[in-house]
Amino acid sequence: MSGINKVILVGHLGKDPEIRHLEGGVAVASFPLATSETFNKDGKKVEQTEWHNIVMWRGLADVAAKYLQKGKLVYIEGKLRTRSFEDKEGIKKYTTEVVAENFTMLGRKSDFEGEAPKQLKPTDIGAGFSADGEDDLPF
Repeated sequence: MSGINKVILVGHLGKDPEIRHLEGGVAVASFPLATSETFNKDGKKVEQTEWHNIVMWRGLADVAAKYLQKGKLVYIEGKLRTRSFEDKEGIKKYTTEVVAENFTMLGRKSDFEGEAPKQLKPTDIGAGFSADGEDDLPF
């Protein structure tokens, strides 16, 4: 049996997506995503935030750069990838990222007023985008 590598996150963007274009015009977007949970510890409410490095490729990266902004709530599906690189001093480092396969913008209709295309109605919030280049937008 083969393994399963599936990540589902719902969180807020820590900053605007940073988009780069590699050789051949391949787009890649990256940004931090914060997920938070609250629990009671000694009768006090405690919030714990975890930060995730998100990477999106090609068309999904272009859509993310166009629609996502710091602070926005988003649902992301993807897979974990660990890669290595050398820092400026030549020391080998490792990083684990979530390579997104699709995402859905979440939030209140006021979160998108004045920012979305005119065709997007408040009742259409929750539109999704996928790595296959097909979007689930109503327009």
